[in-house]
Amino acid sequence: MAQNTEEGCFAVTFERKYYHRGDAFVKRSLRPREFRTGYRGLHVPRLRNESLRNEAASLRFIRQHTKIPVPTLYCDFEDDDAYYLIMEYIQGVSMSDLSEDQKSIVREELQNHLATLRTLKSNQLGGPTGIVIPPHRILRLVDAERAEKNTWCLQPSIHEEYVFCHNDLSQHNIIVDPTTLKINAIIDWEYAGFYPSRFEYPFYHRAGPSSAINDEVDDSIDLLQFLRSKADKG
Repeated sequence: MAQNTEEGCFAVTFERKYYHRGDAFVKRSLRPREFRTGYRGLHVPRLRNESLRNEAASLRFIRQHTKIPVPTLYCDFEDDDAYYLIMEYIQGVSMSDLSEDQKSIVREELQNHLATLRTLKSNQLGGPTGIVIPPHRILRLVDAERAEKNTWCLQPSIHEEYVFCHNDLSQHNIIVDPTTLKINAIIDWEYAGFYPSRFEYPFYHRAGPSSAINDEVDDSIDLLQFLRSKADKG
């Protein structure tokens, strides 16, 4: 992450700006004039505002329907073509910073939260408000193929067969009290929504990104094919 001299801004990526001001954590999308150039040229973030709208809706949904610890969302809004989330700053350490013995304790609590998520069901794919933000490992494929428009229109199922998934559940997104080893919050719900349970790959079992590494099976092509099979042809 690049650093930024803007007051309160502690990091900038190709997708976001991040701020920490007092007890508040602010995440916002980049404005078009702030898009950055990488080795492939100008990077235009896909679903840059929609993903933050989906995160805001998911945080509200999880807080309303479960006791899973998530940051309190103070407000969200669009201003000058950037979308803002202003939420509670969560104290603690990333699960990735713990020892393996400590992580095993955290996983026990996490399994209970995942069981709760699986009780939340829908016949409609996507987030609580209908926004479809596929997991990042799928969007990488879409970007590489330069396929699909930004809006995903997917057909509903006859049955409530889809469960609520976080879809980016790496150790980095699990914030833990280093003394009690209780989970203070699960963060970064941009890709969350109702999907087949296999979308929630257990990346939290090891450190690293929410995508296949080393000899892990890469399921991204299979998941993308599933979403394409549900695309509304109308």
